[in-house]
Amino acid sequence: MALLHGVAVTVLAKYEVFNPTDKTLVTSLALAVLVGAAAGWSAVDAWRDKPERGKNWFIAALIAGPVSGVLYVIGRAVFVDQTGASELGGALTGGAAFSALLVLIPAGLGLFVGGLIGRKAPEEEAQPASEKPAGKPSQA
Repeated sequence: MALLHGVAVTVLAKYEVFNPTDKTLVTSLALAVLVGAAAGWSAVDAWRDKPERGKNWFIAALIAGPVSGVLYVIGRAVFVDQTGASELGGALTGGAAFSALLVLIPAGLGLFVGGLIGRKAPEEEAQPASEKPAGKPSQA
């Protein structure tokens, strides 16, 4: 997730250099891709019933924030405008917090939706009492 966020923000910075007044659509698309990736991936984790998925996504959000900030500064320095280390402070505070929330909130939503999709009715509740197999005692 950190790599995806770092690349997205670097591409947005590069696009802004060539189109400084027309960046609304590209920014919206980038945000949609980032939100969709986190929500979709976490929904699949919940659907597959991965153990400790909530904890894993919380840790992923905490890691994605600062790492994406560092990747953004590196990417911007290499590909956009030779940004220096002075940008690192802002990227590691506000940018990192925004990236972490941009992972955590959609992941929480994806975990909720994926958990709803993955739930199945228990076999005993799905069959009427007259159709239950006679050989198995019910567990209480």
